[in-house]
Amino acid sequence: MEEKVLNKSKNGMAMLMLILLFFFGGIALIVVGAMYAPALVVIGALIFILSFFLMPGLKILKPQEALVLTLFGKYVGTLKGDGFFFVNPFCVAVNPASSTKLNQSGDVKESAALAAATAGVELANKKMSLKIMTLNNNKQKINDCLGNPIEIGIAVTWKIVDTAKAAFNVDNYKEYLSLQCDAALRNIVRIYPYDVAPNVDTTGDGIADEGSLRGSSETVAGRIKDEIQSKVTEAGIEVVEARITYLAYAPEIAAVMLQRQQASAIIDARKMIVDGAVGMVEMALERLSENNTVELDEERKAAMVSNLLVVLCGNHDAQPVVNSGSLY
Repeated sequence: MEEKVLNKSKNGMAMLMLILLFFFGGIALIVVGAMYAPALVVIGALIFILSFFLMPGLKILKPQEALVLTLFGKYVGTLKGDGFFFVNPFCVAVNPASSTKLNQSGDVKESAALAAATAGVELANKKMSLKIMTLNNNKQKINDCLGNPIEIGIAVTWKIVDTAKAAFNVDNYKEYLSLQCDAALRNIVRIYPYDVAPNVDTTGDGIADEGSLRGSSETVAGRIKDEIQSKVTEAGIEVVEARITYLAYAPEIAAVMLQRQQASAIIDARKMIVDGAVGMVEMALERLSENNTVELDEERKAAMVSNLLVVLCGNHDAQPVVNSGSLY
């Protein structure tokens, strides 16, 4: 299905004047005919009724709106651009997703009473929005490549680029986009670990890399966008951007993973402390040896190293002990 834009239908104002002329002219003929010539009553009535038949052909579009039209089931074209249009009065506007409400910009969640009160307006409003919209799907629980359950959510920015495909190639383009977002998210997330893990290949080249959901969010989002776009092109939709909006371990393993991260952080901190302490001890021994401040045998050096490491690596302040005797 190829989109056909109706460029020669922007004559709504002229047709409105003609319809008003038919309306008031018909009334005038009915009045004059009733007074002088009964035949004019029939002509006036026909012209008056004709004005009502022509009224549905008037269409008003605001910027970034479109109207897909069919005539007796056949697609005749799309009105695009702001303005006042006139089309065949028997044309019917088609928008299969006009009443679909998703968690996205442009969709308003209504109460039951308000929805019932505006049901007629919703059925009549078949215009398609060509604006850039954002779909914020619900968070999903997915297993990463290591089998760890995680919760992740994405926001997809999209717009309609082909109204004919959106209206006729899929049953409901909004629901179709939402389902494809969920499927693409699962397909991509299962390739990556939550955090950097050894011996994991996320690019498919057979070489382990450092890709992860937490550290390579831009790359992951780009792959999700490409995956969605490959599925929704036939629906006339262009995916502008995809972003990860929420990422966390699932509640059942979050506490365990937090302890693991804390343990890893403690080990890294201890390693840094020990490396620094050993360097300071080596520097102290070299300075003492260079300046001949004191001569230490191997046993005294061992005792000094032990004391310095205790002082530098301990969690608490060292308590000084005064030794008044000999070391031996």
